[in-house]
Amino acid sequence: MLKIKDKNILSTILLLLLITATTTTMAQQFGGNPPSIKWKQVNTPAAKVVFPAGLDSAGLRVADIVQQMNHAIQPTIGYKQRQISILLQNQTIISNAYVGLAPFRSEFYLTPGQNSFEIGSLPWTDQLAIHEFRHVQQYNNFNVGLSKALRVLFGEGGQAFGNGIAIPNWFFEGDAVFNETHVSQQGRGRLPYFFNGYRALWDAGKDYSWMKLRNGSYRDYIPDWYPMGYMMVAYGREKYGDDFWKKVTHDAAAFNGLFYPLQKAIRKYSGESFAQFRNDGFNYFKDQYTADSLNHSSTQSLINKTQHFIASREYPAYVNDSTLIYMKSTYEYLPQFVLNTNGHEKKVGVRSVSIDNYFDYHNGKVVYATYHPDKRWSYRDYSELQVLDINTGEEHRLTKHTKYFSPAFNNDATQVVAVQVSPTGKNMLHILSANDGKVLSIVPNSTNLFYTYPKFYGNAQLVSAVRNTDGKMSLAIIDIKTGKARYLLPFSYQPISFPAVHGDTIYFSATAGINDRLFAVVAGTGKLLGLQQLPGAINKYQPAITHNKLAWVEFTAYGYKLQQANNSAANWTILPGNKMGGGLPDFKISALKRDSSTGLLATITDKPLPVTNYNKGYHLFNFHSLIPNFNDPNYKFSLVGENVLNTFQSELSFNYNRNEGYKQFGFNAVYGALFPYISGGVDYILDRRGYYKGSNIYWNESDIHAGLQLPLNFSSGKQFTGLSIGSDIYYKQSTFQQAYRSLFNDRNYTYLNNYVTFSNHIQQAKKNIYPRLGETISLNYKTAITGTNANQFLASGTFYLPGILVNHNLVINAAHQQKGADNVVDFSNNFPFSRGYTAQNLHNMNKVGVNYHFPIIYPDAGVANTIYFLRIRGNMFYDYTHATDFYTNGTVFKGDFRSTGGEVFFDTKWFNQQQLTFGIRYSRLLDNDLFGGTGRNRIELVLPVTFF
Repeated sequence: MLKIKDKNILSTILLLLLITATTTTMAQQFGGNPPSIKWKQVNTPAAKVVFPAGLDSAGLRVADIVQQMNHAIQPTIGYKQRQISILLQNQTIISNAYVGLAPFRSEFYLTPGQNSFEIGSLPWTDQLAIHEFRHVQQYNNFNVGLSKALRVLFGEGGQAFGNGIAIPNWFFEGDAVFNETHVSQQGRGRLPYFFNGYRALWDAGKDYSWMKLRNGSYRDYIPDWYPMGYMMVAYGREKYGDDFWKKVTHDAAAFNGLFYPLQKAIRKYSGESFAQFRNDGFNYFKDQYTADSLNHSSTQSLINKTQHFIASREYPAYVNDSTLIYMKSTYEYLPQFVLNTNGHEKKVGVRSVSIDNYFDYHNGKVVYATYHPDKRWSYRDYSELQVLDINTGEEHRLTKHTKYFSPAFNNDATQVVAVQVSPTGKNMLHILSANDGKVLSIVPNSTNLFYTYPKFYGNAQLVSAVRNTDGKMSLAIIDIKTGKARYLLPFSYQPISFPAVHGDTIYFSATAGINDRLFAVVAGTGKLLGLQQLPGAINKYQPAITHNKLAWVEFTAYGYKLQQANNSAANWTILPGNKMGGGLPDFKISALKRDSSTGLLATITDKPLPVTNYNKGYHLFNFHSLIPNFNDPNYKFSLVGENVLNTFQSELSFNYNRNEGYKQFGFNAVYGALFPYISGGVDYILDRRGYYKGSNIYWNESDIHAGLQLPLNFSSGKQFTGLSIGSDIYYKQSTFQQAYRSLFNDRNYTYLNNYVTFSNHIQQAKKNIYPRLGETISLNYKTAITGTNANQFLASGTFYLPGILVNHNLVINAAHQQKGADNVVDFSNNFPFSRGYTAQNLHNMNKVGVNYHFPIIYPDAGVANTIYFLRIRGNMFYDYTHATDFYTNGTVFKGDFRSTGGEVFFDTKWFNQQQLTFGIRYSRLLDNDLFGGTGRNRIELVLPVTFF
């Protein structure tokens, strides 16, 4: 017969979504900073800004912006205010930030990025403050109606769940991007690069469904929700007024209308259906680009419209006139360096783990920056330089524990220049030996420029696209000895990137109106040239030049496309007045300039705010959410907490077991600020019930435990490697209730739980189900040390291998568990028994499993904006477990438990946001299920599985 093990699929999935919304926030790192960091704070009514000692200027700047901007922009979102803690993290090289609930806090990662097209050139702390604080205002004002009721019941996690369902992520980010654009003179809403994705889709005639645009695809390029959100928000404010979204989101967060509340609110306040509204919003921007498209000839029209993503080819460099080297990225293979000779590609080598694809080439060598995490402190990581010989394929690390970006060789490849960004916020140019990475000189930076993409200009000078302290950009020639800069262009908010030097001419990309174009400036005369419109796609970046050839890349719906042309003077036009022209576009959004907060950032002044010490023990027990976890027969509620510094996590829990009728109370905590994690807790079970000689018996149990865990990260080069070592000590006591004390003695014992977990795998391309090479190995040994005799050893491992096709995987798992022959008590059983069988904790068990995973179909389709199917994949498996044990008379039991079958997994997104994988498993038992039901067929629901 067929046996269904879980019938309530929808409720289980909804519970998982609630737990996910409650317990995860982007980029949080538990115990990520070393204890040597001393923390300071600036306290204002709107925000408490917490920062490492020595970063007073950054902390004060963020506090000033928040304090002076807060009231000015409240009219368009709401006036509710609750103070948030903002942590400034200076140890990481990642350029990012977030605001989240559960707990309510924000983190700014202070290292700016090099590419000024991506987010702009404003001072990084300014950019983060004007964008992220808008999220603070959103959460403060979305605590209404049903979302507020969920918060009352489940804490901040309840509000996070309600807000996440009612208000899409495109609004959260689109509104924040509008704010950064509105209060500054730049912002992503004025950057053509920001719209590249949608412009490429329009240019290629792609007409994807709304659900596909919201959820993405494994086959096709889909822009993220930031530009979508900006276009929707900007169009809504432009057409229906500045308070339009305030009214819409208030109704949506309150769940007015209950189902699809945002869509109903848009219809209520605009008079349009949501489908009509979003189409009009897209068309408002699309029409502006359609008019511009008359001025360029697109090569995308030559590609079949059903063609999926092809590849991105980036940062081309000429080896000679017929050969280019570039970075090639696809959805199926890892990023790799490729040589292209007359159209024929040859792989040079796979790129090591990096935060971008930038590299420089000269004389047969490639230099680029790789990502290297600290072994223990997850907020501390490094950007180290790597050199690759394209002739031999040999690669070596040039620098260690450095924070270098955008390296470039000199003319004979004996030196490297790189941008160094220190944790103090200082930005310098370092000249290094290309042989051993030794620092040869440091270029003075008395004017506090921020350097991007430096290049050698002869032996004594450098060229760099630079940002000044106002966030304006220019192109500068810099003297290596003195640091003195000669500016080739007037400073402006038009982003400049990717300078390339050929002779006395410097080529670069810059924004001019609604396009990013290629320009060239002759350093000796200051003459500025613009590249004429050549056949190609939209927006041109990353120029490479020889005497005869010119190459660049353009963004398309199929990836970054490499373009080449003859380097002829006829292709260049002298620009009148030596001006790039165009400025930054507003895309006809007059709402950017029609209230008192327009351009507010330029008016922010330094206020004398007090800086005080921040106590690391502040609000350690910061309980924020109540998480229900119902998995019959257990019904559990957990009150979870986490402090602002993310060094202490705590949980108060109550569990009711329906089968035995017992009540369990618990407290558990872990402290992660020291080199090892320190954990501890206590559990008390009341009225546990058993059956003895025809009657129920009752007893109580106590469990006290403490432990140490050392999480280590050895990732380097092309490998992700982790090692976790830990040991816990448990004291357990069973006390029989008064009526049964004459029959049973109380029992107590102490045992150790020791474990080691090791994982190692290579990088994973987007469509790869698992890494094509990798392994995880776990060892666990439990042994009693007082009160009883018992021990148990478990070793398990999973090994990932390539399959027949690139997105297939052969996965082999094996396990061995051994219990002591004279065990008086049984420890918990984590042995991965053959699938389909009822598992038992037997004396000796050995298992091997073989799996073959493969994609079946990529539906790219959904239902009612509720569930969207990205991929359906399959797995064929065979499990074999051999077990031995002893009968009560001492004779040996031996049993084989073999099963085979298949699994179908659904990689989905729910409510257009939350990713969730679930599956259905069919197992055919080849042996009798000695400890369970009858029959040889089993069907189970699989929810969800996390690897690595």
